[in-house]
Amino acid sequence: MCQQLSLGSASWCQFEGFLNTATPQTLYKHSATMGSSKKLCKTEKIKVIDAHNAGEGYKKIAKRFQLAVSTVRGIIKRWQVRGTVEVKKRSGRPRKLSERTARSLVRKVNQNPHLTSKDLQEDLADSGVVVHPSTVRRYLHKQDLHGRVCRKKPYLRPHQKIQRQKYATEHLQKPDDFWKQVLWTDEVKIELFGHNKQRYVWRKKGAAFHEKNTLPTVKYGGGSIMLWGCVAASGIGNIARVEGRMDSIKYQQILEANITASVKKLKLKRGWLLQQDNDPKHTSKSTMDYFKKRKLKVLEWPSQSPDLNIIENLWVDLKRAVHARPPRNIAELEAFCKEEWGKITNNRIQRLVVGYKK
Repeated sequence: MCQQLSLGSASWCQFEGFLNTATPQTLYKHSATMGSSKKLCKTEKIKVIDAHNAGEGYKKIAKRFQLAVSTVRGIIKRWQVRGTVEVKKRSGRPRKLSERTARSLVRKVNQNPHLTSKDLQEDLADSGVVVHPSTVRRYLHKQDLHGRVCRKKPYLRPHQKIQRQKYATEHLQKPDDFWKQVLWTDEVKIELFGHNKQRYVWRKKGAAFHEKNTLPTVKYGGGSIMLWGCVAASGIGNIARVEGRMDSIKYQQILEANITASVKKLKLKRGWLLQQDNDPKHTSKSTMDYFKKRKLKVLEWPSQSPDLNIIENLWVDLKRAVHARPPRNIAELEAFCKEEWGKITNNRIQRLVVGYKK
């Protein structure tokens, strides 16, 4: 018995001998009554191939079997390429996104990377293309576009960007010895329970709110301390707690109590540079006078540039180490900060200094 040939709801042939006895007129009449779209059974396709191998042309074969010339050509071509008359099975449902629509998606994402898959889906729906957001994401993944958390960078105005570029251009060719003589300084606020700190627990489904599986939160971090610290390529300098609100006078007092000791400890040579950001208390008239009286050289620093200070990386390390313990009160928080600060290795700092040009 030959394979079933579908013509609407009917079958083209039921027995293998049908084609052997049917005349072309019968075939044409039968196909006309069954509809214009037909699927030829394997037996009929083989007869087309046999006729072609016997030397018959496309038109003659088409007339003989009452088929379109393009159909005959397609059958023979498939046989020549694949060695079979079987139609290759389709891999799945046809794609809903045309090539043109897909390219449009990529253009929109390149123009505005902040668009969500839901935004893109709604935009497609407005143009008559209805797809699920996962379809949008799947296509973008194929284009090597993946959703990622935005990296945070300081907001820079045009003139600030120019200043940063100038700073980079002027300091890029500085020798390694130059950066080894820089004393990096900064302040940081460390909260008792951490701010927006994320922790993981092993738990079963439905046990999310069991007390042992929860992370207690306290408004404003449950209290905090402000620290001032300094480092150089040769290691860590002093770290000091800032009591109360820091102003220019208090900042100068901290420098007076810690700078000289840190420079001696780190064995910085004559001509060393003090790095600080452009906080108002750092650049006030009284602070500038303080530097002038003590003949302290300050590294030129572009505005809005905390990410150019290597000590920022060490603050992250410090916070992670302190909150891993974790402290129960402000006294423990300060003690843990000083202990963990002392554990920062010279190798860690030297890697940051060496990679600073990058």
